[in-house]
Amino acid sequence: HAHYKGETPYCLFNCCVQLFGCSAAAQVKTSRETKGQFLSVNMAFSVGVMSAMYLTKGITGAHLNPAVSLSFCVLGQVQWGRLVPYCLSQLLGAYVASALVYLVYYDAIMDFSGGDLTVYGPNETASIFATYPSEYMTLGRSFLDQVVGTGMLMLCILCLGEKRNTPAPAELIPPIVAVIVLGISMSMSGNCGAAINPARDLGPRLFTLTAGWGTEVFTCYDYWFWVPLVAPPIGGVMGTFMYLIFIEWHLPDPDQPDNDSALSISETIKQSTL
Repeated sequence: HAHYKGETPYCLFNCCVQLFGCSAAAQVKTSRETKGQFLSVNMAFSVGVMSAMYLTKGITGAHLNPAVSLSFCVLGQVQWGRLVPYCLSQLLGAYVASALVYLVYYDAIMDFSGGDLTVYGPNETASIFATYPSEYMTLGRSFLDQVVGTGMLMLCILCLGEKRNTPAPAELIPPIVAVIVLGISMSMSGNCGAAINPARDLGPRLFTLTAGWGTEVFTCYDYWFWVPLVAPPIGGVMGTFMYLIFIEWHLPDPDQPDNDSALSISETIKQSTL
């Protein structure tokens, strides 16, 4: 029990985020935008992030993104041995959430698609679950898109717990992170859907593979699936080093902490990281 209690909440954590976001995507897609629009999906994912952070922050650090977990391993704030269990829990949560969304919206999906589950075309439904690039995007540009988005996410997260640089109160970190996610998804979704999270993309993609969409979910767009799997971790680490080089190393030496001091980065991890 002691070994798994740090990892198992991440399954529910990521399930919560995906359930909010993918349900909104299903509602918008199958209603042909008569019951929501682009903003609806972005806001739903952000509310999911905030809800999940409040849900589990008293149990363990709220790592729902392998890219962020990897970055904190690089910082030495998370043990490397926990990275794989964290990632597997995050992946499982995303898969389970996708299955729940499929069950809830099964009739709507079948009515919209005519029973033909496809990745391409005006009646495609695969994008309800995983992310796919726009027709004009190349693999290289898509990779850059994901690196930049995840780098921004990590850069902003690290600022929240730095007591030498206007830190955020612990109880406000979940809504602040949600707003950060909302900003990134609203400004960087046009090209590739702003996955910025390998588990958020791979879990639903694996579900669609097993639920009837077939291998096309992996082979489409020149095997694009590896981009949201590889680029976000690289972007997260790059954002981490940008923070260290351009911000943290220029801050004054920390004063002796007192009881009223704000959270340090390591304390932030334990309570409320994305």
